[in-house]
Amino acid sequence: VQLVESGGGSVQAGGSLRLSCKASGYTITRHCMGWFRQAPGKAREGVASFVNVAGGTLYGDPVKGRFTISRDNAKNTWYLQMNDLKPEDTATYLCAAKNGCGAPWYDNWGQGTQVTVS
Repeated sequence: VQLVESGGGSVQAGGSLRLSCKASGYTITRHCMGWFRQAPGKAREGVASFVNVAGGTLYGDPVKGRFTISRDNAKNTWYLQMNDLKPEDTATYLCAAKNGCGAPWYDNWGQGTQVTVS
């Protein structure tokens, strides 16, 4: 399984970015995926995730109403649309994928992409 992220960058507060995570060796329609972030000196935190194969979603409190997770099954890719970005959103963002949906842990991780909000 390989996860390749793209879409990070620098943006001013109030701006938007969309992150992408393309999977190979993994069929996203059969599993659950998510996005995490980690800022320097802070613990990794869950941002958004699919909680079932039907597309149910879960968001971390700091991003509710601003971020949206979505997926394109044909492209085997999922996304994180980030709107109204704030300086506290600055972090390395990582996509992650489970085997199935039942386990609480994620088996596969992307390399991370930096998001900086000034």
